[in-house]
Amino acid sequence: MANPATSEICDANHALVTNGDVRVLQPIFQIYGQCRAFSGPIVTLKVFEDNVLVRDMLETPGDGRVLVVDGGESRRCALVGGNLGQLAQNMGWAGIIVNGCIRDVDEINACDLGVRALGSNPLKSSKKGHGEKHVPVNVWGTIIHDGEWLYADTDGVLISKTQLSV
Repeated sequence: MANPATSEICDANHALVTNGDVRVLQPIFQIYGQCRAFSGPIVTLKVFEDNVLVRDMLETPGDGRVLVVDGGESRRCALVGGNLGQLAQNMGWAGIIVNGCIRDVDEINACDLGVRALGSNPLKSSKKGHGEKHVPVNVWGTIIHDGEWLYADTDGVLISKTQLSV
């Protein structure tokens, strides 16, 4: 099934946008990966300059879900690289949103996966295993909960409390 356009979702669900059940993320993300449009239920992670939990999560079956990684807006290192992009594709994840940086851009762009990030940085992250899984995260003023739905395309990224249709 094709992903509905985010603009169409906003138009068809104006009341949900107005009451906050559908939120539009700030237009700050760069687009990576071959999937320009993707959607799915959200899994959240909160980490800072440490991607051990990112790998741990991507090693589990994605089942069409979207991993939202709150990296604290850090641009000092990458939280996702080409190996993790390939892992996410192989495990069936629909996409990854990184409130931080990625690296190995050419490798990630070759993956059949949707990826959004603040930018790229060639420096890898630390490997201490610090962070939290399945917790509410704050991405540029938008609170995102585990189990909500994400819709992304070239117009932007939407967060919804429930699965939507147009």
